[in-house]
This record gives sequence, C-alpha cells and structure tokens, in this order.
Amino acid sequence: MTAGSLDSRRLTPDGYLLFGTRLARLFAYGFLSVVLVLYLIQVGLNETQIGLLLTLTLVGDTAISLWITTNADRIGRKRMLIAGAGLMIFAGILFALTGNFFLLLLAATIGVISPSGNEVGPFLSIEQASLSQLLPGERRTQVFAWYNLVGSFATALGALSGGHLAKVLQNSGMTPLQSYRMVVIGYAAMGVILGLAFTRLSPQVEVPDSQKKPTYSTLFQPNLGLHRSRNVVFKLAGLFTIDAFAGGFVIQSIMVYWFNKRFGVGSDVLGNIFFGANILAGISALTAARVAKSIGLINTMVFTHIPSNILLIIVPLMPNLPLAITVLLLRFSISQMDVPTRQSYTMAVVEPDERSAASGVTGIARTIGASLSPVIAVPMLASTALLSVPFFLSGGLKIIYDLLLYRSFRALKPPEEKA
Repeated sequence: MTAGSLDSRRLTPDGYLLFGTRLARLFAYGFLSVVLVLYLIQVGLNETQIGLLLTLTLVGDTAISLWITTNADRIGRKRMLIAGAGLMIFAGILFALTGNFFLLLLAATIGVISPSGNEVGPFLSIEQASLSQLLPGERRTQVFAWYNLVGSFATALGALSGGHLAKVLQNSGMTPLQSYRMVVIGYAAMGVILGLAFTRLSPQVEVPDSQKKPTYSTLFQPNLGLHRSRNVVFKLAGLFTIDAFAGGFVIQSIMVYWFNKRFGVGSDVLGNIFFGANILAGISALTAARVAKSIGLINTMVFTHIPSNILLIIVPLMPNLPLAITVLLLRFSISQMDVPTRQSYTMAVVEPDERSAASGVTGIARTIGASLSPVIAVPMLASTALLSVPFFLSGGLKIIYDLLLYRSFRALKPPEEKA
C-alpha cells in the first residue's frame, strides 16, 4: 500500500458510513454556497445585512457546536450527529420559507448553514474523533486526506449542481429568486438524508469505557471536555482563530460575488469555476499525506500554506477573467494540504477521550475567527476602490499565522513521528 492510497479493506462499515455522510453534507454545503449571497440579494437584503447574516450564521454555529462537541464523548457521538442534522434541516426550511431579515437571522444563528461551502457545525469534529477511534495512528493522516478529498469532490459537485440547477430553472421560466429558493429547499432535503444516515452508526464510534476519564455530568462542561491536553489545545485554537479569521475574508460565497461583480460572471459559470477549484483542493489534500510522511505534519502545514497565500493575494491583481481563474485554480491546487495534516496533528497530540472536545474547541475557534470577517469584508464589496482588499487582508494574515504556527509547534511531534 502506497502512502497516497486508501486501503478500503481496513475501513469498517462505520468508516464507510462516515465517508458517506461527509460526501452528502459537503455536497449540500457546496450546493447552497454558490447561490447563497445571490439568493439573499434577491429577497431584498443589502450588503451590510448580508455581511451581518453571514457573521451571525457562524457565531450561532459556534455556541451550539461548542456544546455539542464538548459533550459528544460523554453523551454519545451518534446522538450529537443526529442533533446536528436536525439543525441543518431547521435552517434550510426557514431560509426557504421567509425573506424576513430577523427570521433569517434566527435561522442563521440557531441552525446550520455553510456560507463558505466548507465544514460548519459539529459534524467534522465528531466524525474525525470517531474515525480516529477506528484507525491506528500511522494511518490517520492518510485516511483524513481521503476524507478531505471526498469532501472537496462533494463540495465541487454541489457547487456545479447548484449553479447549473439555478440556471436551468431560470431558462425554464422561473425568476432568479424562485430558482435560488429551490436550491435552498434541496439543502434542507440533504439534511434529512444526513440524519437518517447517522442513525446507522454502531457503538464502535463511541469512546470505550476503559478510555473514559471521570467528568462532570452537568449540562455544561466547565473544562470543555479537556484535561491533560488543555494547554496544547488552547494554544492551537488561538492560532487557528487567526487562520480562520483571515480565511473568512474570502469564503466561497464572497468570492462568488466578487467574480460576479468584477467580471459579470453568471451562476452557471461560477459553478464551473468552483467545481474545478474544489476538485483541485481535494487533490491537494490527498497529496498532503505523502508530503507529511516525508517532512512531518507541522512542516507540511506551513511550507505548503505560504505559497498558497501568496497566490491568493495575486488573484485580484489579474487584469482579466481567464488569468484570475488560472491563479485561483493554482492557489486551490495547494491550498488544502494543511487541512488533513492539521486535523491529524490535533488528534495525535491529545488523549483518546479528548478527541471530540479537542477537535470541537479548535473547530469552534476557527468558526469564531471566520465569523468576524464577513461583516467587514462584504461591505467592502460595495465599493469599487475596496473590492479587492479582502484578498490582500486574507493572504497577509494567513502568512502571519503560518510563521507563528511553525515557531510554536515545530518541536512538538505526534507519536508516529517520534517513533
């Protein structure tokens, strides 16, 4: 078995199922993200309201996901995954039924909506903790790479499908608002499929009783489900907040709107662009397993991320659409190599019964960081002079994050690298 291949014979039925739920969920996220901002404009929201809505989408997700992930190892990972699917259904239905700004804020705050096309909610943290439970340490990064590849392909296919579905419906006589609403309804339907799939998980995904530590039985965990690894997790969380804050300036929905405003690109072409971008992102995540095997997880995270961020800064400097797309695709071809390595590193340096909590806390830190950026970035898109500033802010802050991460964690090796 090569470093880049996935030996499917070693995946348990639960492993297959978790790959399937990842595929369904990321398809739904990509499906919605390519029309989300366009839909909100059609229902009558302005740029400032949209920025606030995108921010509160992530803020609300932070609070709910923090509680779910820090209690999942104690209450049950399967139960919490089903609860997350319910929140996804709730948000999709309410978004489809109303254009009232305050009701949309309610849906965005309580429910699960992905404005970026990337992971939101409690799913990623709990699924990765469950996969780590089912895998030996030396295979973790490799399987996480495939897990991210599946997600990127699903996001790409979702973006392609959402953009083209909206265009087909408009050509058949629907208004843009009606066509985008059909995409939102499809998002809610995918939440139903996800919830049903989670009911099929076995007890093997739960923390074994022998690995559980004594913990509080109250509704809220004062230690956030962490004990021995708390300092490491909090330090990682702080750094991941910077990275996510930077990334929040150029989430997929914002880039879609930027291309639409800068070059007048329609939803079908935008679907094609981000289909290709997400495919390349998935391949880059898969490549990360081989690179990490040679130079280590931290080195892979840093030394592939910096060139990606330089390319991000260059995108808005391109004078025409073909060149802008080319640089964007080059950026995506290496942009996700830090993702499976970051996830694997976090799982490696904490105790088994801290994995859901550690992934949850670091994931929530990323959500907090990402939630602060859209409310700053989206109003910039209304100004011709500031239209490209989000790209510069994002790339520059991400490079600062890379340097801080290398300085702080280059000496802390995961167990498989020590061996």
